[in-house]
Amino acid sequence: MRIGTKEFPSGGRTYIMGILNVTPDSFSDGGSYTDTMSAVAQADRMIAEGADLIDVGGESTRPGHVRVSEEEEIRRVAPVIRELKRRFDVPVSIDTYKSAVAEAALEAGADMLNDIWGFRADERMAELAAEYHVPVCLMHNRENTEYRDFVREVLEDLRESAAIAERHGIGRERIILDPGVGFGKTYEQNLVILNHLEDIVALGYPVLLGTSRKSVIGNTLELPVTQREEGTIATSVIGALKGCEYVRVHDVEKNARALRMTEAVLRAE
Repeated sequence: MRIGTKEFPSGGRTYIMGILNVTPDSFSDGGSYTDTMSAVAQADRMIAEGADLIDVGGESTRPGHVRVSEEEEIRRVAPVIRELKRRFDVPVSIDTYKSAVAEAALEAGADMLNDIWGFRADERMAELAAEYHVPVCLMHNRENTEYRDFVREVLEDLRESAAIAERHGIGRERIILDPGVGFGKTYEQNLVILNHLEDIVALGYPVLLGTSRKSVIGNTLELPVTQREEGTIATSVIGALKGCEYVRVHDVEKNARALRMTEAVLRAE
């Protein structure tokens, strides 16, 4: 897969997407990087620690978050994306489900769309991805946690998202799927989908895993958000073992070290 100017061949290693929230209220790092220069400095740190791409978000999607206007979200993300693209030769994705924000981000230089609703909330997102010829990450999500056959329905929903993308002319080689840990799932369902990542990988698309500091880790280990680093690393390693090609994390350096060790063991014969 090509993202921006970089190639991300399948089967080589697990790539790291560094999280850059330019929001005042994200569950983990809200308020830390709300001005352009502090956001750029954090991106610089993550790149030095091993981030392969940077994911910029301008609206918190934590439980109970307050939705912001498209204009405010654009005001937050567009200057940061422009500055990141000016300074670094690293792909930048935009974390949004709003087509107006996505278009502004693409105009600012974003290389990928990361949609937490998997094109199922706003199909204009798919049109933009096709128009700008950028890859997409399509996450599983639902308004509720009611399923008759949980894993099967998650797979069906992800197939639907991929089908929307392909109907709009986005080739399979530009689609990444995300199981959506923490979205539209109970605590137990989050654990189940982590244990069935290989079923998502079997759909035939690269898979991105995003568990960083999430409540499934906090609830399991009974730890606050500031102490979930080890749990995040454990899930990153599980993802790599089960075939995920990308992990989305806040703490890049330690996850990168754990993944390098995991990959060394997996390559040994």
